Amino acid sequence: MTSTAPARALAALMAGVSAAGIVAGEVLTAGWPLPITEWLFGAACMLLPAVGWLIAVRRPDNVYGWLLLASADCLGLGGLGAGLLMRNDAGEGLIPVLGALLASQYTIFYGLTWVFVPLLFPDGRLPSRGWRVGAWIAATSITVHWLGALLFPDEIWISALSGGNPLGLSGTAGLLAAFVGGTGQVATFMMGLSVLVSLIRRWWRSTSTERRRLRWMVAGSGVTLGGFVLTLFLAGESEAARWAGVMVAMATLPAVIVVAVFRHNLLDLRVGIRGSKFFLVFDLRPTVDELLTELGPGLEEAEPVEQLGRLAGAVRAGLETRWAAVALADGTRVVAGREEGEAVLTVPAGLGHIACGPRTAGRFTAEDRRLLDALAVPIGLAIQNAGLVTRLVNAQEAERRRIERNIHDGAQQQLVALIAGLELARATGGGADSLALLREQARQTLNDLRELAAGIHPSVLSQGGLVEAVEERCSRLPVTTTVAADPDLRARRFPDQVEGALYFTVSEAIANALKHAAASRIEVRLTQSAGRLQAVVLDDGRGFDLDATGRRGLGALADRMTALGGGLDVSGGPGEGTRVRAWVPTPG
Repeated sequence: MTSTAPARALAALMAGVSAAGIVAGEVLTAGWPLPITEWLFGAACMLLPAVGWLIAVRRPDNVYGWLLLASADCLGLGGLGAGLLMRNDAGEGLIPVLGALLASQYTIFYGLTWVFVPLLFPDGRLPSRGWRVGAWIAATSITVHWLGALLFPDEIWISALSGGNPLGLSGTAGLLAAFVGGTGQVATFMMGLSVLVSLIRRWWRSTSTERRRLRWMVAGSGVTLGGFVLTLFLAGESEAARWAGVMVAMATLPAVIVVAVFRHNLLDLRVGIRGSKFFLVFDLRPTVDELLTELGPGLEEAEPVEQLGRLAGAVRAGLETRWAAVALADGTRVVAGREEGEAVLTVPAGLGHIACGPRTAGRFTAEDRRLLDALAVPIGLAIQNAGLVTRLVNAQEAERRRIERNIHDGAQQQLVALIAGLELARATGGGADSLALLREQARQTLNDLRELAAGIHPSVLSQGGLVEAVEERCSRLPVTTTVAADPDLRARRFPDQVEGALYFTVSEAIANALKHAAASRIEVRLTQSAGRLQAVVLDDGRGFDLDATGRRGLGALADRMTALGGGLDVSGGPGEGTRVRAWVPTPG
């Protein structure tokens, strides 16, 4: 059941058939107006199609809702068949035959409610592989009971229905049918007892939380089987005993299912009272939009790792798992909850993945997987963002160390030598030649500091803008270099981070062309169009294999462009030169 509309239509049809059969059967049996006992009996019977319809509509991929609806249809059709037989005492015509066929559905109803309804609670799956054989035995027993009841001789039917069984066999065949049907009924009842024992064992071995959920079904199954025994052995004693037994057999199991489902939120359904209003809430699990809307303000202000932590918490809350983890490509894991045991469900998310532990109740459904697949998109973006920030931080740290190394190896050593020279000149009374030498050393140190400062952020970029800074950078190159820029760009300024990113990308591309490509000609183009400020650096060097060598130190700058909403690409090949294109979005 993957399509919602057909599932809803089928669920409504099945629930409607059950309800119509229950009402029609009561009216045919007791007449109109119905006595109070029939009203109570009908209300009790209506619980089964109601809860089955609710589960099937809200969780169409859960077999349990459809099992309850199938049981409800057997109940409704069985009641209708019994009413038709009671209204036709003569036992002639097609109506009694139809009534017998429908009334025999009672046997299937009992078999399903004794065995499969408690066994498959609450997710429609067998509790273990060992029950596969047991399920086949139960299904066979139910079928045998149904066939035997369909062919019971009149002597057995007359005790319940005065019109007898129009399909009943007589003589030896009738006795054989009675034996087969009775055997099937006993076998089905014994399978029901086996299920009850299995439930008790599951309850005994479960955790406290699971016990609270199973105790309702244990009680319901036990009372249902006890109600059948009460009806079977005390029916002849009094009408009240028969009615009580039937009420218990019919109403207990649907009632405990309703209580267990809503009290423990087993199928994301809940009822409650707020003020003076009664409310019924479906799909307590929030949608992806609801989760992201709730998380949105916090995600905007959070650091990348904190973002991943909040998203992992959203996955855990949305799917009601014991723990959820967001894992990055480098192995970093951000976990919500206490991670214990292996992941039950894993979904790729961008450059990483999402891993989920077991659910707090039940198993993962197709709806859970759809929700996780939808959450994988924003989580993948968050993982990509976290990786980008990590690379930027690493690049900044590498740049800081480079500057530190240049200061230590260059300007600092020159200043130390200058101070030592000054101390020597003062101690020896140095003349004009030594002072001139010291002055030249000081000028060289000053030039080196200026060059170092220009490498950090050239003053011409702050004062003259991007075009002037690029032209100044290219004017000192040892090869022929041309700079072509849109006329409007020369007089226009952009945010510092935009101008700095493009300037250093151009500088790095030029440095690569000189150091690695042995270029004899370099061309730089600066343009702005379609909301993009773009810089292109082309050289006629020997080029390189992009797949083998990557982007020649441009990775950190590419991350910088990505952080600004832009991008960087490199094209070319051996003997073809190299083309580096960087762009960032700009208004206007």
